[in-house]
Amino acid sequence: MPRVVLAMSGGVDSSASAVLLKRQGFDVVGLFMRTGVDHPGDHSAGRPDHKKGCCSAVDATDARRVADRLDIPFHALDFEAEFGRVIDYFAAEYARGRTPNPCVVCNTWLKFGQLWTFAQGLGADFIATGHYAQIVSGPDGPELHRGADPEKDQSYVLHGIRREVLPHLLFPVGDRQKRDIRELAREAGLGAMADKPDSVEICFVPGGDHTEVVRRRRPEVAKAGVVRERDGTVLGEHDGIDRFTVGQRKGLGIGGGRKRFVLELLPDTNEVVVGDPEELLSEGLVASGMNWLTAVPADELSCAAKIRYRHAAVPATVSATADGGAVVRFAEPQPAVTPGQAVAVYDGPRLLGGGWIDRALRGE
Repeated sequence: MPRVVLAMSGGVDSSASAVLLKRQGFDVVGLFMRTGVDHPGDHSAGRPDHKKGCCSAVDATDARRVADRLDIPFHALDFEAEFGRVIDYFAAEYARGRTPNPCVVCNTWLKFGQLWTFAQGLGADFIATGHYAQIVSGPDGPELHRGADPEKDQSYVLHGIRREVLPHLLFPVGDRQKRDIRELAREAGLGAMADKPDSVEICFVPGGDHTEVVRRRRPEVAKAGVVRERDGTVLGEHDGIDRFTVGQRKGLGIGGGRKRFVLELLPDTNEVVVGDPEELLSEGLVASGMNWLTAVPADELSCAAKIRYRHAAVPATVSATADGGAVVRFAEPQPAVTPGQAVAVYDGPRLLGGGWIDRALRGE
C-alpha cells in the first residue's frame, strides 16, 4: 500500500483530500505545519463569513478531528523558524519597493520543500495537498496542470515546485469542482467542515493591513516621501512606500481631481510615481529566478502568461535568459505589471514554469 503524507490545514479541501486518498487505498499520514502564527480572535468572533487565513490553533484542532474521524496518523510539527523566513522575505520586498507574493514562497520553501523532506523520512512514496491543480502524465513525465475548477485553480502559486518532486505529488481535489468537494465532505460526515470559509487572507496579516508586519521587521520603511507625477510635479506626501503597490488607485493621499494610479515605486529616493491609467500598460516584463517544470526552452516559446493570481492568462511569448531569468512579451499590452509579483507561463492547461517580475517593458 503506497504511503502518502498529506498536508492538513484544517480546511475543507485538505480534509476532503484525506477522504479521497483513503478511498483510493493509500496509507495516509496527516501533517499539520505549525507556523507560530495564530489569530484566535478571527475564528472565535462568531462571524462565519469573516475572511480568514490558515494555520491557527483552531485549524490545527480541526485537522486533528478529521484525522481522528478517518483513523489516520496525525503529526503537528513546528515550522516557526522556517516560516519566519517567509515573513522576513515579505517585509524585505516591501522595503525594496516591490510587492511580495508570500503564498508562492511558502509553497516553494515550506509546503513542498519541508513536506517532501518529512515524507522521505517516513518512507513515503508521495506527498499531497488540497490545492486545486492536477498532475497529468505527459510524454516526458509528470506535468503540472491547472485545476479543473477555473474559479479555484491554484497552479499559479505552485510554479516554484522543483521539477524532480512532480512524480511524488498528488492533488486529490484538483480534478473536481469546489461545490462537489463541499458535498463530499458532507457525505463523509465531516459536519461543519464542509461549510468552513476558504482561506483568503495572508495568514500572518489577518486584518488586511500589512504595514504593521512590515514595519515591525523593517522599521526603516516608515520614512516620509513625496507622491509625484513623472514630470516631477509633487501632489502629496506619504509616510512610507510600503503602503503602495503598482496599479493602486485609492489611498494615495493626493486629494481629488482626475484619477491617478501608482506607476512606480522608487525606494532610493522614497518617491511614489503616479499617473494616468494608460501609463500602466506594458508590452512585457523581465523576470528573474525562473523555475522551469519542463526543459528550459532554447528558443522563444509561445505561451499564455499570468502576472498575478486574479489575472486571466494572456497570449505571450517567453524567452529564457542566460542568467536564469526570462523575457515575456504580451500579444496585447497589459496593465500594472508589478515588480515582486510572480509571472507564470502556460501551454494550454500545462504550467511550464514561473519566476519573479523585476520590471515592466515599455517601448523596448
